[in-house]
Amino acid sequence: MRIGVLAPPWVSVPPPRYGGVETVVDGLAVGYQAAGHDVLLFTVGDSTCPVPKLHLYDQANEGDPAGATVTELVHVLAAYEALSDCDLVHDHTIAGPLIAPGPVVTTAHCPLDGEGARLYGRMSRSAIIVAASEAQVVPGVPVARVIHHGIDAGGSPAGRADGGSRPSSAKMRPEKGGHRARAAASTAGQRVTLAGKVREPAERWYFERYVAPYLNDRLRFHGEVSQEEKRDLLAGARALLFPIRWNEPFGIVMLEALACGTPVLAFDEGASGEVVEAGRTGFLCRNEAHMAEVIQRVDELDRGACRAAVENHFSADRMVAEYLELFSQLIFEPLAQRPLREFGGGGSSTDVWSPSPAKRK
Repeated sequence: MRIGVLAPPWVSVPPPRYGGVETVVDGLAVGYQAAGHDVLLFTVGDSTCPVPKLHLYDQANEGDPAGATVTELVHVLAAYEALSDCDLVHDHTIAGPLIAPGPVVTTAHCPLDGEGARLYGRMSRSAIIVAASEAQVVPGVPVARVIHHGIDAGGSPAGRADGGSRPSSAKMRPEKGGHRARAAASTAGQRVTLAGKVREPAERWYFERYVAPYLNDRLRFHGEVSQEEKRDLLAGARALLFPIRWNEPFGIVMLEALACGTPVLAFDEGASGEVVEAGRTGFLCRNEAHMAEVIQRVDELDRGACRAAVENHFSADRMVAEYLELFSQLIFEPLAQRPLREFGGGGSSTDVWSPSPAKRK
């Protein structure tokens, strides 16, 4: 198959720092190519994913939030012209499936409830939707399949908890629960390290109100760490605290921790219960007080079992295989009798896309 992969324009692939979506996109693009398929990734120019790539924007485009809609629309319009000769497009943007020239496969990286129900309900008219977890699925939004995310555990160091702290890694937002991690660790008398993105106004407000005033030798803040720094933090930690209070579609950082052999202590929200095997690879907590209790029990858990959970159940190879199985069904046995669009035209594996093929360089 010739598979087009469409990444959002906000972060390069793979991500240099924060970027759960881009981590997944990177694993899929590399995996499709390793499985013998012809892959073309439409991304931004500073991406380093080792597959043929095209781009419109030279760099990851954080930009002005007021112009974000225009930026994404221009990006996906360029992408669908550039990927027109692919047998199938795997779209990871929000706008793309709504304006795609024909049926595509899209992975929903945001909630499908609330406003998402209306958005993805409309999107299902032309897109085949894949959810990242059972928790993400809601009535009224047709989901073709649930495919859990996966990562390559071989790229993560097997940690020994010699760092001693319990990190919490996420955006600095209330729903991510940095303040709850702080409260649980404080109650348990343990050190905690927060790491996360503080770029957007809402993130800065949250950080200045709920994190900065409490920083001391028991609460440290590392800011937005690189992928390598994050792996080192997770490998050296006794546990990852994941105290979310929203229906998070997945939470790739849980896999990143488990791959290092680090147990996950999560609130039982979103996909946490599908990733964490309570009493084996971590604990599912009711609240901060409960999390403070089980922090004292993390040494009961087998770090080898944590890493094995990723290798056996949440590997990138498994994720890629499940998507390829779906793609084959769509091409040879169209799902729900919806034939794939027959793309026309030609294309080439070039570095930069421009509206006129003659100007590609």
